[in-house]
Amino acid sequence: MKEKYNVIIVDDEYLAQKLLQDYVSKVDSLQLVATCSNAFEAMNALNAYEVDIMLLDIQMPDLTGLELVKSLEKKPAVIFTTAYSEYAVDAFNLAVTDYLLKPFDFQRFFQAINKVIGNGQPKGSGVRPADTVSQSSDFITVKADYKLYKINFDDLLYIEGQHEYVTFHTTQRRITALFALKDLEDVLPKDKFVRVHKSYIVSFRHIQDMDKNDVTVAGTKIPVGLSFRDDLLARLQRV
Repeated sequence: MKEKYNVIIVDDEYLAQKLLQDYVSKVDSLQLVATCSNAFEAMNALNAYEVDIMLLDIQMPDLTGLELVKSLEKKPAVIFTTAYSEYAVDAFNLAVTDYLLKPFDFQRFFQAINKVIGNGQPKGSGVRPADTVSQSSDFITVKADYKLYKINFDDLLYIEGQHEYVTFHTTQRRITALFALKDLEDVLPKDKFVRVHKSYIVSFRHIQDMDKNDVTVAGTKIPVGLSFRDDLLARLQRV
């Protein structure tokens, strides 16, 4: 199991590049080494870096993603990211890892990534089990991506829920794991953390201010759900 997986993005659309850059940044075990706008830039990146994962569009000028993969003698794990479903059979005939149809959300992206970073690990039935968490008085340990992370409560800024996954935003990094936000709400100490939205738990000590619709946590605006607002306001006023 590698500590970091080098990733390149190959897509001729700027917005698609930005979305994939954001998704990659949310997975601690991924390291983006290049963003390319065409197949020729991708070839240069593949020569310059030891690339583990290539996020590759299919329809690009001059040389398509399919043609690029066919031309490579040694290729990294390839995840196609495309708006066209009709190339799926051709893609899987090239033994690619996954085929993501645009638009896709972070959950679907993370599933594809786990097909790569989970290689060589026991899979059982093939369904990835929930990651595990345990707590102490001042930290929690989170098992994710087949690694164990220690997260100090003082360093944990907020937790963002994304369907079946959550991302722990700390002062040093982001860690994405397979959890239900409700389960974490039950585990985290209630004097240190507070649920402010169906998709967010925040560190009470890191709240900087609150207005009608959101709170600011370490410079990040986080929405406050209507059903959570009164409890949060009362708690802030008790301080």
